[in-house]
This record gives sequence, structure tokens and C-alpha cells, in this order.
Amino acid sequence: MSHVPVDESKVERCRELAAEIADEVQRFIDQHTTVGVERTTARAYGVEGADEEGIPLVNTLVDRYHKAGLLDRGISYFLGAALANGAPTVQEAAEFLAYGHDLLDPTRGPSPEQAREALADATRAAVARIDQAAAERAARRGRYPQSPEPLRYVIVATGNIYDDAIQAKAAAHAGADIVAVIRATAQSLLDYVPEGATTEGFGGTFATQENFRIIRRATDEASERYGRYIQQTNYSSGLCMSEIAWMAAVERLDMLLNDAMYGILFRDINMCRTFVDQYVSRRIVARSGITINTGEDNYLTTADAVEKAYTVLASQFINDAFARRAGLRDEQIGLGHAYEIDPWLPNSFLLEIAQAQLVRQIFPRHPIKWMPPTKHKTGDIFQSHVHDAMFNLVGIATRQSIALLGMFSEAIHNPMLMDRYLSLKSARYIFSTARDLGDEIQWKPGGIVERRARQVLDEALSCLESVREKTLWEAIGEGVFADVRRTRDGGKGYRGVVHRHPSYLNPFLAFLESPTPD
Repeated sequence: MSHVPVDESKVERCRELAAEIADEVQRFIDQHTTVGVERTTARAYGVEGADEEGIPLVNTLVDRYHKAGLLDRGISYFLGAALANGAPTVQEAAEFLAYGHDLLDPTRGPSPEQAREALADATRAAVARIDQAAAERAARRGRYPQSPEPLRYVIVATGNIYDDAIQAKAAAHAGADIVAVIRATAQSLLDYVPEGATTEGFGGTFATQENFRIIRRATDEASERYGRYIQQTNYSSGLCMSEIAWMAAVERLDMLLNDAMYGILFRDINMCRTFVDQYVSRRIVARSGITINTGEDNYLTTADAVEKAYTVLASQFINDAFARRAGLRDEQIGLGHAYEIDPWLPNSFLLEIAQAQLVRQIFPRHPIKWMPPTKHKTGDIFQSHVHDAMFNLVGIATRQSIALLGMFSEAIHNPMLMDRYLSLKSARYIFSTARDLGDEIQWKPGGIVERRARQVLDEALSCLESVREKTLWEAIGEGVFADVRRTRDGGKGYRGVVHRHPSYLNPFLAFLESPTPD
């Protein structure tokens, strides 16, 4: 592959700074839990169902103990204590705790160790469920030849999960390698996960466990029919980030959009809540073998793609550092960036290719996710199609791993089947005709591409030095990323953050954190 010379010592310094930034936040994470984490834990232990009003049992359970000021002990303690006191199953223990007359008093009940022991079988079963799903995914993928990169990633978003399943199969027929069901608008702001299949959604389809099953069934059928493995993607972000990660893990999803800062910046979700939730979600993802996709591409929809390109690279270093602290391997960390420079800017193509080449070189083993132009799309479908073609050309030339294909109708309506077909056809042509272009290129020493790559790296290094000095909390407060400012105690979900008691119990999370889990 072509190579742009950069100062490798600066790259290593960026990694060191990102590690220090993440370490400071990790100290906060290790001392806190959230209502979302506790609901996830209850789900992992097998708690399921909802009441007549559609309120999930995990919400009723966790909210009751949170309102009583007892959640700092961990919902695992109360489930385990109820089992130790004679509850026959975790499900019945949860129902008793959620709806019973009296709250269980941790100062008079079984000890944390007794609760842990009572949950031992359920803890092993929870982790085994993740492992069994991962093994089945690996077995299914092993039946088919590996698709060449960049993998062709497309979105379906009808609002009706059954229509999405049909469109997923149609996308696979047209050549897609990855199908994402985009999530219903603002679902990330819901502090619960709806139950069952859904047939109405604005701007997308609700992420539910049953919906995951329906699309998984459709992509499995498409894989068998077309003789190549079709990957499934959804969104693990927002107030239910870790719950959705659990559902995705046990339903064999392949990828999840999962970012350390996206919810903070673009959905105004409290940063304390987000940092804790993303860590636990990534612990589940690490165990399951799912690949995450980070969201740095979004920065360039609110900030200028030329002036603030360095913030994308700086954030990628930070996202990578957070992911490593949650146990993810390089091959699971899909860092995102985008082709969002004004197309009418002279030499914008060279500036785009410089950024793409730089990211690919710095993270050579990561499955880099390359996002298409959206910010400067108009109703001119012919210009948009050419714009997307240039994006595809950069993607193949710089060996991006995952290409979310642009749609020429982006600025007009949700893509129709034919729109998606034409985008896949264009990508197939460009990826084939320019397959080895990157191996034939030698960048001009001191030329535009080399100078731009060095500039972005230098600016990212300076940014990381500043963030390390002031902390990530303060940097976000000052609008360093995406030109969006948030406060540490502001945003949605802050009340759901809980400082852990010294006796906090969560055997499921502890198992995932173990360096040598059995």
C-alpha cells in the first residue's frame, strides 16, 4: 500500500497522551455505576418481560432500588440475596424485588459473598450465552469465503422491521456485505428498551431484541442464498447503550455503532453517564467478538472538515484508548472518519485522500470505517452520484476496511431500493477497476498530500496535549470536539449515575473484566 512519510515518534506520543486522558476518566468509571448498567446486568441474569403498560421489568426493578438510594450496592446483590433467601429463580427474584411489599435491606440480609455465591450459576450462564452466540457467528462466517475490502455497508430504515428484513435481503442481492438497520429518531434518548417487534418508527426502526432476531434471520437466509456472509449492524449508544450491547451479543450481531463521546456531543447525554455506559457496553462487545464503529465522522457535520480534521484524529486516538481499557482487540475497533470537505474547494480530493491515508497508516490493524459525503449533498442527484464515486475511489486507494456507501438521493428522501442498487453498482465498478491503485501510488515528497498528512498529525498532537492538560471533561466543556459544548453535570441521564458503595457487587461485570476468565 502507498505510504505517506510521517514522524512515527509523534504518532507514539499521541498514543501515550490518549492513554493518559483515558486513564483519568477510567478512574471515575471504576467508581461508578448507572441505571443502564444495572439493567444490563439484570438482563444478563435472565430477567425479562414487561408490564401491561410496556415498562420492562428491568426498569421497574432498578428504578425501585435507585429511588430508595440502594442501587450503589448493585442490583446483583439484591438478586443474589433474594436467591439466598429462597427465591427459586432469578426471574422470580426480580419480580419479588420489583413488586414485593418491602424493600430488601442490605444491612440485614445475606452478605455480599453469599449473594455472589447464590448467583454463581447465573453468572456462568450469562457469559456462556455470549460465548455460544459468538461461536455460532464464527461457525456461520467460516462457511463462506471472506469478502474483499472495502466491505460494502448499506442502511435500511423503513420504520417497520418486517419491511427492513425484506430490504436487507434486497441489499444483499445487490451486493451489500453489511446491512445496518438505522435506529428510530431519538431512541437514544429513551431510558428503556421497547419490548418485541415494532412496525412504526420515524427515521428508522426501534432497536429491540426481537427486531435483532428478525434481521439476523433475514441476513442468515441471504447468506445461504448468495453464498457469502452478510453482516448485521445496529446502534449501541444513548441511554441504553450497554443494554443494547447485551442484546446484540446474544443475537449474533456483527457490528455496533459504539462511540465514547457521540451521545455526549450529539444527543446531549450526560458525559458521566456515557463514559460509564460505554465502558460496560464495550466489555460485553469484547467478549462477544463484535466490531464497534466509532462516530468521529459526525464531527465534520458541525465543524469545518478542513480546519477541524485534526479533532477527528485526536478523537480516534482517545476512542482507541477507551476501547483497549475495555478489552477490545485492534481488529474489533472500527474507527470512523468521513469524506466531508467542501467538494468545490480546490484540491479537496487530495486533502481527503491525505486524511484517509494517514488514518489507515496510524491504525493498520483496525477495521477503519469510511463514511460518505452528506454535508454538501444537494438535490442534484447527478452531482451527488459523482461525489460518491470520488469517495469510493479514495476508499479503495487507501484500503479503507468498511465503506458506508453514499446515496445520490441523500438530500431528497430515504433511499429507495433502486437508489441502493445503483450505489452498490457504482461501488462494485470502482472497487474492481481501481483494486490495486493504492499499491501503484508513490506520494510526491513535499507534495500536497504529504504536507497535509503531517499538518493533521501535528495539530492532533497539539490537541491531545491540551486535552491531557485540562482533562477530557473540560475539553468537552470548551467545545474542542465537533464545536459542541457540554457540561459535566448537565445533559440527559445524570440522575442515573451512582457512586459505588464499598460493598458494590456485580459478578457478571467482574467476570468480563477478569484477565483470564474461565
